[in-house]
Amino acid sequence: MPKKAKPAGSGKEEGPVPCKQMKVEAAGGPSALNFDSPSSLFESLISPIKTETFFKEFWEQKPLLIQRDDPALATYYGSLFKLTDLKSLCSRGMYYGRDVNVCRCVNGKKKVLNKDGKAHFLQLRKDFDQKRATIQLHQPQRFKDELWRIQEKLECYFGSLVGSNVYITPAGSQGLPPHYDDVEVFILQLEGEKHWRLYHPTVPLAREYSVEAEERIGRPVHEFMLKPGDLLYFPRGTIHQADTPAGLAHSTHVTISTYQNNSWGDFLLDTISGLVFDAAKEDVELRAGIPRQLLLQVESTTVATRRLSGFLRTLADRLEGTKEVLSSDMKKDFIMHRLPPYSAGDGAELSTPGGKLPRLDSVVRLQFKDHIVLTVLPDQDQS
Repeated sequence: MPKKAKPAGSGKEEGPVPCKQMKVEAAGGPSALNFDSPSSLFESLISPIKTETFFKEFWEQKPLLIQRDDPALATYYGSLFKLTDLKSLCSRGMYYGRDVNVCRCVNGKKKVLNKDGKAHFLQLRKDFDQKRATIQLHQPQRFKDELWRIQEKLECYFGSLVGSNVYITPAGSQGLPPHYDDVEVFILQLEGEKHWRLYHPTVPLAREYSVEAEERIGRPVHEFMLKPGDLLYFPRGTIHQADTPAGLAHSTHVTISTYQNNSWGDFLLDTISGLVFDAAKEDVELRAGIPRQLLLQVESTTVATRRLSGFLRTLADRLEGTKEVLSSDMKKDFIMHRLPPYSAGDGAELSTPGGKLPRLDSVVRLQFKDHIVLTVLPDQDQS
């Protein structure tokens, strides 16, 4: 039975304490993720934490550290990406900026060491060894099918785009300064060890990425080492920095992120235009012109503010009585940019028609039902 690890400290000023963590003992047999369904994949990813516990206690609230003593899982994590994979990727054509970044944290600031054009492995390795630079690979699921497999299932589970970046940092170095992100972050430690420090957010559930100065963030509230097979989650807005300690091998981790621009505020902005459009077809007051020179005034008039607040109340009342909330752009963006269904091989069997042609009485079964989204569109005859 997994046991909860006790925090190293009593909350006094002697130093930071580790965030909530779980220790998992090796089960003896092979340990891998469960791809039977999106739900089973996520459950196995955060095991032994229960899904209900995760969303009740951690999601968008506080960090979660899962440390595992499981050689099989560590081996599986290590297979997701290695430093040596860069050599074959560079031979296929990798470009600075688009595919890979080279950087290092110097005096609290990010120093970018990118060259121009195509990235060559020997140059990347030279910067890595001699300049102690971190290599960041964008969206590695384009090249590593197992990451594609994981992220495609997570997109089905969250109903939101899921991206990733691989960070490879040499010993005695740090790639990025303290910062916070605008995404929910899951970090899988693949190779080596990395020293992490987390700080209280200055902007909880932040909507933008931002670098924070050391003097502004104070002391870390959580400090720990990630080892192969470990997983770390923290909400958007969590200030963090990480380094590979001197004397150790290089560190490789993959950051899997989701829920960018996926808040209630974003959804409100996305749907309110449709609400106004539909309401204006029935309410002549919404079709009436605004006062002359209203747009030329520095401050809104009392009359304009009162009218706007009244219209918003009307829209709220209208929304209470409708079953159809039309998404303008968020749903389209998700459908257009999400990963395709995972398929081993070249995917030809999915794109090449086969079998008998369907008839009117044929029964249709959806092969990838998690990739089907029904959308209600306005009646063109009534617009």
